[in-house]
Amino acid sequence: MRIDFEKLANDPTLQRVKNSVPPTNLPFSINKIGHVVVHVEDIERSVAFYTQVLGFEVSDAYPGTMMPGGMVFLRFNPDHHGIALIGGATGPASNSEFHHMAFEVSTLAEVVSARDHLRTLGVPIDFEGRRRAGCQIAVEFRDPDNHRLEIYWGLDQVEHGQASRVPEQWREHFSIDDAIADPPPGQDTSLLPRA
Repeated sequence: MRIDFEKLANDPTLQRVKNSVPPTNLPFSINKIGHVVVHVEDIERSVAFYTQVLGFEVSDAYPGTMMPGGMVFLRFNPDHHGIALIGGATGPASNSEFHHMAFEVSTLAEVVSARDHLRTLGVPIDFEGRRRAGCQIAVEFRDPDNHRLEIYWGLDQVEHGQASRVPEQWREHFSIDDAIADPPPGQDTSLLPRA
């Protein structure tokens, strides 16, 4: 799909949205997205996916008497949980409200390795490459309950008060190889060996 940058730049709704700013007097400051909780049909199947395919560790679990369907807390860093699963879903996720959750890795090589790992395990891949705004290189796939997941590297960093990258610098590609070959200005896509 070809982007009409002039139309994009002149869209009044987009300009109003982009000009929204937070109040300066909030009594708190959010640091990060702390965790996500999703409903799953088969909690054992989903725990197996998140531990065996993505390498998460189980921190704790509740029986059905504490949380209908049971609940399992999983971590991927020192936080007690980054994702929690609640059993008892009656079917696959429709993705009508919750679109996807994304997991950052430290290197571009890890995105490539994650894609290859998912392929080896037969996990269907919905997308690989670079979309537009944010310019991260990613692989997108689904868990056994149809929740959309993403593993990414290279998300643009935008300091407070700074403008984000202009759309003319976006480099959309539908393969990781093409995304590596055509980086946006300032993104180093050389695959350096991991330490």
